[in-house]
Amino acid sequence: MRRLVLVLVAVSAVALVGCVPPPPQAPPMTRTVVLSGLDRPWDIAFAPDGTMFFTERSGAVSSWGGSGAPVEMLDGPADLQPGSEGGMLGLAVDPMFASNHYLYTCYTSDAPGGNGDVRVVRWTVNGSSTALSAPQPIVTGMPRSSGRHSGCRPRFQPGTEDLHITTGDAAIGTNPQNLESLGGKVLRVTRDGDPIASNPGVGVANFDDRIFTYGHRNVQGIAFHPEHGRPFSAEHGTGCDDEINKLRRGTNYGWDPVPGYNESVPMTDFVKFPGARPASWSSGCPTIAPSGLEFLSGPQWGEWNGVLVTAVLKNHQLRFFTLSPNGMVATRIATRYRPLGVRLRSVVQGPDGNLYVTTDVAAPNGQIWRVTPG
Repeated sequence: MRRLVLVLVAVSAVALVGCVPPPPQAPPMTRTVVLSGLDRPWDIAFAPDGTMFFTERSGAVSSWGGSGAPVEMLDGPADLQPGSEGGMLGLAVDPMFASNHYLYTCYTSDAPGGNGDVRVVRWTVNGSSTALSAPQPIVTGMPRSSGRHSGCRPRFQPGTEDLHITTGDAAIGTNPQNLESLGGKVLRVTRDGDPIASNPGVGVANFDDRIFTYGHRNVQGIAFHPEHGRPFSAEHGTGCDDEINKLRRGTNYGWDPVPGYNESVPMTDFVKFPGARPASWSSGCPTIAPSGLEFLSGPQWGEWNGVLVTAVLKNHQLRFFTLSPNGMVATRIATRYRPLGVRLRSVVQGPDGNLYVTTDVAAPNGQIWRVTPG
């Protein structure tokens, strides 16, 4: 068999040796600005009728019915406290939205009773998607300090009613390995915030039973494989080693920046934790800051059906990956939009099969794009 060496050049050269199939053929893509005048739009979710909900980090939760429709700003939480990397962050639409009208938002809060936290609140949306009511905190106590490393992306696993929530470590060194802290974790809960019965900490002393995985730094992306539904995450590294991880229940991903908050230690420390799970992809040095994560799904993407895409902040791009059959190796195959020089926060596939992308740009220049294949 012929031996082929493929060199991928990003911020450094990496040689992959072996029999490497040609990358899948990229579809042509058209980028359209669908909303502008926004203030750091953070996340997007869609109702079954196609209504788009989106957040802006300064506090707004809004809806948009599509071309020609006005943007409706919905009521937001009185306890929201934006600052640093915190504010109004991720959101999710309930799988049963057509009957229960539940919308979930994640934000940094200054609620009384402590120094504030990061929390997920469930809201009820009115029939015209123009107002929120009945706020119900379902997960509170996710740590926050200055606002650094706040996470926080909620996503329902398709085909289930399990809500996964990514969290940051709040730049507190002991949080990622502390199984009684919600910082530096991926959580898995019901729509009411209760633990899923098969979570690793259920019935285990000193192990919060909402935790799904631990040993993370700042997870801002999560997506589920369109064929088998397994979760993958995107995680911010230090000066080196952003990661894409295949998530496995009860697994330690190896971040332990102690004593203090020592950012010179490895993102995945195999010396301390020989059983830690290696990353599917790591950026090396320097980092690029991957945030939102999504799988392309549908025949409109051609050979890119099943490709993984992340929105990148520091390197101003959408970056696309193929996965090995077991999901343990992610290989970069393409980037898009880097010449525009715009920080990209979130990427979500809409019900129309197109990608929707938020730009991490302050008012009045924040935008939401539509990326259409073909």
